[in-house]
Amino acid sequence: MTRWSRRQKKTSSRKAKTLISALRTAAAEQQHPAVAPRGEQLARRYRQVRDFTTRLCQNLQPEDCVVQSMPDVSPAKWHLAHTTWFFETFILKVWMQRYRAEVPQYAFLFNSYYNAAGDMHRRDLRGLISRPTVQETYRYRTSVDECVLQLIASANDALLDEIEPVLILGFNHEQQHQELLVTVIKHVFAQNPLFPIFVPAVPTPSQHRPGAQHFVPFDEATVPIGHEGHDFSYDNEGPRHRALVHAFSLSNRLVTNGEYLAFMEANGYTRPEFWLSLGWTTACEQQWQAPLYWEKRDGEWWNFTLTGFRRVDEAEPVTHISYFEADAYANWDGARLATEFEWERAAADLAIEGNFVDRERFHPAPAPGGEQLQQMFGDVWEWTRSAYLPYPGYRVAPGALGEYNGKFMCNQMVLRGGSCATSRDHMRLTYRNFFPPEKRWQFTGIRLARDLS
Repeated sequence: MTRWSRRQKKTSSRKAKTLISALRTAAAEQQHPAVAPRGEQLARRYRQVRDFTTRLCQNLQPEDCVVQSMPDVSPAKWHLAHTTWFFETFILKVWMQRYRAEVPQYAFLFNSYYNAAGDMHRRDLRGLISRPTVQETYRYRTSVDECVLQLIASANDALLDEIEPVLILGFNHEQQHQELLVTVIKHVFAQNPLFPIFVPAVPTPSQHRPGAQHFVPFDEATVPIGHEGHDFSYDNEGPRHRALVHAFSLSNRLVTNGEYLAFMEANGYTRPEFWLSLGWTTACEQQWQAPLYWEKRDGEWWNFTLTGFRRVDEAEPVTHISYFEADAYANWDGARLATEFEWERAAADLAIEGNFVDRERFHPAPAPGGEQLQQMFGDVWEWTRSAYLPYPGYRVAPGALGEYNGKFMCNQMVLRGGSCATSRDHMRLTYRNFFPPEKRWQFTGIRLARDLS
């Protein structure tokens, strides 16, 4: 073999090795794709969350965005601005040097309840804020978004360590307001005799009726309750602790419109023996005869949905009912509502899957069938019989962000599981929602439980 031949052989061998190495590297990258730097991940997540809020409002007219249909319901424009104020107040004003608010008065208009962050406009008067306009509100969002993304892009690891927890809280805060936006729009549209349509697609009426409820038994056990780990959770989900849960059984599905109609036809709204005292007083004062958004037309029950006014589908889960109605129904049925600890124990091994806002159905869906636990996540928030109270060892964090949950731990009931207006990646097993027992404007529903002797 000549010297030239030997040199060619060595060159070919090196090329082959290089090619094999490159192929191995490419295969490894397919199996384990490179993880984007933390700053890029946070910026991407920021855009995703903010863009979804904008998308929820894309079919609204300016007139839709300024209506306040009751004191509990802030106008859509206010939600667009408040979520922006959150990032401006707790991110930009803290960590962006030389940041100056373009309109300092927005801090007064769009603060919600953070007393430590300054004074605020009255909640029941938010519908009177004609300025800024909707267009100016979107400009405010764009301006703050540009500054937040610029801050993230320029931040070193030490600064990201400080910013990241508040950013993630801001993402989750905005997702809460996305859910509020959906239910706000529904309440606003329901006041209009024209019954505007939010989304044109109409859910197909169910071709099947869910079978009888099947009650899944659970033995008595001492179980861990609350969040554990380093991923995000709200402070009210901890500290993690152990709780004794007595033997119980839980319905495999949610109560349907058809089943709730049976309660109504049995004069459930006129029989005080099923109702808590305050619930009976409230039902009489408010003249409740059916769930919110229901109306009887020519002898048939119809309900207003975000896809328009349509006949009540008896297979769908009943929704827009208060805790008082849920409790009365359970008493009439000879059952009860679950405690939040029973609910968490039953759902502990289930995947967080269901009818969330990501599907853009914007309405509860019928149960798929079967005797296994289903609809534990999504569709409707499930009222529990647990009062919203702190877990053992809970302490409110100092400062304005410490006002997020703790100060509301009075006169409210816990709901679990999320709804058709909740984002899938916002939900956790340990998530504790809470509302006063008379409220009906959220997607709230019923799952029955029973004691096991």
